[in-house]
Amino acid sequence: MSLFVRGVCVFLCLFPGVFSVFCSVTRSLDGKWSLSNSDGSVSLPAEVPGCVHSALQQQGYIQDPYFRFNDVSYRWIAFDNWTYTTTFTGSSQLRANQKVLLVFDGVDTAASVWLNGIVIGKTDNMFRRYDFPVRDLLKDGDNVLNVRLLSPVLYASERRKAHSAYRVPPECPPHVQQGECHVNFIRKEQSSFSWDWGPSFPTMGLWKGVRLEAFDVLQLLQVSSVPLHSLSLSQWRVQVELLVDAVQTTNGQIVLSIPELDSEQILQTQFLPGKTKNSFTLNINTSSQVKLWWPNGHGDQPSYHLTVRGFQGRVLILNTESKVYFRSVELVQEPVVGSPGLSFYFRINGKPVFFKGSNWIPAHSFQDQVTPAVLRNLLQSAVDVSMNALRVWGGGVYEQDLFYSLCDEMGIMVWQDFMFACALYPTEDDFIQTVREEVVQQVQRLKSHPSIITWSGNNENEAALATDWFNIPAPQRAAYLRDYVTLYVNNIRALVQEEDQSRPFLVSSPTNGAESEQEGWVAADPYDPHYGDTHFYSYTLDCWDWRTFPRTRFASEYGFQSWPSFSTLQPVSTLEDWSYNSNFSSNRQHHEDGNQQMLLQAALHFKLPNSTDPLKRFTDTLYITQVNTLYITQVMQAQCVKSQTEFYRRSRSEIIEGRGHTMGALYWQLNDVWQAPSWSSIEFGGKWKMLHYFAQNFFAAVLPVGFEDGSTLFVYAVSDLSPDLELRAVVSAYSWSDLDPVCTLKSDLLPVPGGSAAIVFKQPVAALLAGCGSCTRLTCLLTFHLEDSGGQQGPTNHHFLCSPKDAQGLQRPNITAVVQEDQAGYSVTLHSASVAAFVWLDVGNVPGRFSSNGFLMLSRNRTVSFDAWRKTSVEELSRWLTITSLRDVY
Repeated sequence: MSLFVRGVCVFLCLFPGVFSVFCSVTRSLDGKWSLSNSDGSVSLPAEVPGCVHSALQQQGYIQDPYFRFNDVSYRWIAFDNWTYTTTFTGSSQLRANQKVLLVFDGVDTAASVWLNGIVIGKTDNMFRRYDFPVRDLLKDGDNVLNVRLLSPVLYASERRKAHSAYRVPPECPPHVQQGECHVNFIRKEQSSFSWDWGPSFPTMGLWKGVRLEAFDVLQLLQVSSVPLHSLSLSQWRVQVELLVDAVQTTNGQIVLSIPELDSEQILQTQFLPGKTKNSFTLNINTSSQVKLWWPNGHGDQPSYHLTVRGFQGRVLILNTESKVYFRSVELVQEPVVGSPGLSFYFRINGKPVFFKGSNWIPAHSFQDQVTPAVLRNLLQSAVDVSMNALRVWGGGVYEQDLFYSLCDEMGIMVWQDFMFACALYPTEDDFIQTVREEVVQQVQRLKSHPSIITWSGNNENEAALATDWFNIPAPQRAAYLRDYVTLYVNNIRALVQEEDQSRPFLVSSPTNGAESEQEGWVAADPYDPHYGDTHFYSYTLDCWDWRTFPRTRFASEYGFQSWPSFSTLQPVSTLEDWSYNSNFSSNRQHHEDGNQQMLLQAALHFKLPNSTDPLKRFTDTLYITQVNTLYITQVMQAQCVKSQTEFYRRSRSEIIEGRGHTMGALYWQLNDVWQAPSWSSIEFGGKWKMLHYFAQNFFAAVLPVGFEDGSTLFVYAVSDLSPDLELRAVVSAYSWSDLDPVCTLKSDLLPVPGGSAAIVFKQPVAALLAGCGSCTRLTCLLTFHLEDSGGQQGPTNHHFLCSPKDAQGLQRPNITAVVQEDQAGYSVTLHSASVAAFVWLDVGNVPGRFSSNGFLMLSRNRTVSFDAWRKTSVEELSRWLTITSLRDVY
């Protein structure tokens, strides 16, 4: 076991007349522990922080849990009880302190804690910090610490049995998910029992740090700083809260300062015995210019250093430093001219901001394997496609501190759910009490982060009640509504509003917001597009038809599945798995009829592949007989989410038939938890799907959006920029059989106000084609971009006049490629003999990403760069490079 000691008894002259004289010792117990199961048949070393599955894999007791069918084969692990044990050395120095605490930052989940053979406490919540006084139990020499974890599956089942008054649905997940039951009765990651995009791995372990904390005077448990702006005074102030554990009543003086802003405050205080929250206010010097934190694409993310020092007389008893960011957030829900209902958008620093982004799920089934590199890669991938927002979904975990710090630095706004999802929950006193402590701890931990823009009580539970997901008999409905209000309103909402007045709170997502509140917190229709946010999924309607999408105020979930690339699936499968009638392919699909839905959606617009080679048949097809493709599913997903996102972005400035003013587009979902089909745009391991490459364009700050309405082509200019622009549309028609444009049309320069969407081109398609000579809907396609007086602004977009499967003249492009290396890195120069749609470059297992991919190639030559994430070579990239276009797969 590693031993880390921080803090000693000191008597130091800090500067003339001021001394530090106090004892504080922090001893880490992280490192090597031992782990055993209930009957002792399995015993092994284990790392802390960690979990049982990771330890078993690291010591060779099990294979990669993600390999083939191991999610099913290893169910036994979660049905056993496991004990973590460590021995640490005690000392008289440690016991000489007035208070010694054993602190667990995260225990997953139901456990009893034993020190030297005595039970010192129990845990029942993965999301809570626990501490236990142990001073009187410590011995000089060896001390034995045991954490005895109960099977989370059996614990949840027992809790369910104990709740006999009425059922709390759902009992179990759908059969296709191959999951475990009663997850809503245990306060742990809800998706660990399975989800429609992830496996069932009910984890156990010490998933965060363990340590001893010893002190004589007081211990600082948490410091938070929340900037608030007074419009009436035109002044910023910082609300600083110190969560302190004091041995006895301690009178003192607190000095708050932000030197960069020439601001300091000296306040008298008294710390009472035990754990107390102490609030202070630092008024910012009005003569100092405060630099504001802005979301990605709207400005910079400057921070300041806040120092907090505590003195008892001339003795320094408390000293800490943290970052503070200045920004304001408002959720605007007010009447909309020409529309029933209310607006729903966020103002950041007084500016309406369109949320562009996605939804975040856990990055791994085993949280100890979510490394800083994994987080940085995923969040940088979000920023690099102009995302400014992520919703941390309520069925996962409250993310680690680094996640939020990176979001602060990168300008990613976070919609933060509390961890309740797609279920009803019990409201017994003990359940409510552990939830209350969970909420307080998480809000205190996270509220200093400017990236967190809003709290949300749960995922889809208002909708579950309103639309009766669980077939609740009418006479019982009132009881479930009372439970809903008890949990989310009377407890979670009340606690959040007490702890944090700096950002809004939403009870659920989707929700009608203020209207839901008026209807008793559960609206008749939480999906009403005139209010709040909406979730929308349709796998049978044509996803290219914008008329099938709700013109909502804010789209917080929408999307389509695709399969990941073969290089992602290959390491967790074998040759016999490489066909879509295999057991492996069925086992990986956890969404009912998911494979069939992808096939049907793709068939609306694409010819399906007809490869006969067995290996190619798998990499190209969903079913051997129906021959859909991995590639085609990614094309379909990318084009579908593109169509829907562009619809939301162009709807920001208009009301049509009472609907519109859309101010958010967060597709489902950003990342994957394992190698399987899902709605993600980034595969497990970090590889970008075609959808993520498409997001580079459809989230661009200035974007042309084209669509047909009544056989008339419209092109909108969408701008997230603050300055007003003057833009024109440049529309070109191309024959499917020719790389040279048939004709090009330009509109006049038209005003596009900052932060708006405006029509810049409008023409009947028949008239446009008539002016292009030989073009018809079947033989031609359109491209378009925006220009100002200085040249092109934003990306080039495309509009298909017919489904690609009906296109006449589309040829095999016979694309060739040359890989080169120069000082900037690697590049691939392509040469095409004809128009090529959805050109996809893949270098197998070489990690990295291209500067562009999945594109429409309308030139004979094109060069893209490749950013390699490890050392590679021209020879390796050339060997693994494959190029696929639409015409190549059938």
